[in-house]
Amino acid sequence: MMNSAAGPAVRADGLTVVRGGRTVVDGLSFDVPRSTVTGLLGPSGCGKTTLMRAIAGTQAKVTGTLDVLGRPAGAAPLRSRVGYVTQAASVYTDLTTRQNLEYFASVLGLPRADRRAQVERALADVDLTTHADALAGNLSGGQLSRVSLAVALLGSPELLVLDEPTVGLDPVLRRDLWGLFHRLAAERGTTLLVSSHVMDEADRCDRLLLMRAGRLLADGTPDTLRTRTRTSTVEDAFLHLVDTAREDERTDEEETR
Repeated sequence: MMNSAAGPAVRADGLTVVRGGRTVVDGLSFDVPRSTVTGLLGPSGCGKTTLMRAIAGTQAKVTGTLDVLGRPAGAAPLRSRVGYVTQAASVYTDLTTRQNLEYFASVLGLPRADRRAQVERALADVDLTTHADALAGNLSGGQLSRVSLAVALLGSPELLVLDEPTVGLDPVLRRDLWGLFHRLAAERGTTLLVSSHVMDEADRCDRLLLMRAGRLLADGTPDTLRTRTRTSTVEDAFLHLVDTAREDERTDEEETR
C-alpha cells in the first residue's frame, strides 16, 4: 500500500534542463505518487528520456527542484533505491543471463547470502528462467531488454524508472510486462515511472504525464484526461491538448507582434 505520509516518490517544481543551448525540459512541476504505475507519454524527442535521466540522477545541468524518495535526485543514498532501465540494453553480451545478474548483484553490494535468491526471483519476474544459462549475446532484442529489467529489479528498488521498456516487443510480452509492473506496485509497493510514445499503453497506467516539446501538457488519471477533454481515448485527449497548446502559442505570438 502507498504510504502517503512519506510524500510522493518524485516531486518536481520548475524542473528545467538546458542542453547545447536548447531548453529540453521546460519548467516542469509534478508529483509521482508512491506505489503506482505512472506513464510518461509523448512523441519521440519531446524530452522524456532527459526527464528520466534527471530523475535517475544521471543528467547534467538540471535546475529547479527535483526530489526523489525524499532526497535530491542523484544523491548517493538513492543508488540502491532507484532502478533505471535505459532504452539500450545495458548488459555484457559475453556473459550468460545469470552471470550478468550475479555480477550486478555484486556491484550493488547485495549480501552474498541473499544474491542467489535475488537472482532467481529477478529471472522469474521477467520470465527468463529457461534462458538463465544462455549467453546474452545470443538472446533476442526483447530478451536483452528483459535482462536489463531483471538487473534493475535486483535489491527490490523502491522506484523503477523504465525508458520505453515495451517498445518493439510482441503484444503478448508487452501484456505480460505490464502485468508485472502492476504486481510490483500492488504487492511490493514499488513506484514505477514508465515512458512510451505508444498511446494505446496509456490505459495500462494509474496516472499519466503527457509531454510535448519539453513541456507538460497534462497530469492525471486516464479517466480524468478523457473527461477533461471530452474524448473517448487518451490518444484523442493528447491530440486535443496539442491542438489547444498550438492555438495558445499562436495567440501569444500574435499578441507580442
